[in-house]
Amino acid sequence: MRADAQRNYDRLLEEATQAFMVHGTEVALEDIARHAGVGIGTLYRHFPDRYTLMNAVFEQEVVKINDRARELLDAPDPVEALTEWLRVVAVHSTVYRGLAHAIMSAPDAKMPACKTLLRSAGDTLLQRAKDAGAVRTDTTIADLLKLTNAIVLTAENNRDDKGLFGRLMGLTVDGLRTRATAPATAG
Repeated sequence: MRADAQRNYDRLLEEATQAFMVHGTEVALEDIARHAGVGIGTLYRHFPDRYTLMNAVFEQEVVKINDRARELLDAPDPVEALTEWLRVVAVHSTVYRGLAHAIMSAPDAKMPACKTLLRSAGDTLLQRAKDAGAVRTDTTIADLLKLTNAIVLTAENNRDDKGLFGRLMGLTVDGLRTRATAPATAG
């Protein structure tokens, strides 16, 4: 890539990152281009659609989420490791308003790098918990990521209920556990 094209690419990524944090993932692409000091045509040459731009912005952060998954492979409790990783995914989603919705509504062909990286890292943690007999065998990482994003969306739409995310995540994790590893409920 030519030096000026690389500068434009880098500025577009920087502006998109800021715009997604402040205004959400539905921000006008024209605004991103204008703040980056380039025309909309330049933006579209680098990023043919919104999802390509989002994938480029979030891919670097997804690598960090994957690094955290590798660290959690050494945790003594595989369910707690999986739960911690899902919380990391959720926190990432909340930094960018609308990201959870964008990921949930996008077909697999959109944002492929991010989705592949997330599923791969999470599947390793999930498989470890399954191998330990701690979670239901019919659980898939795709289901867990959808549930996590749904919880994030619900929490975003109910900002006054500060404990909502934790309660819903707790219900999800409790539902994952096999009967033998589920916490006893008061009856």
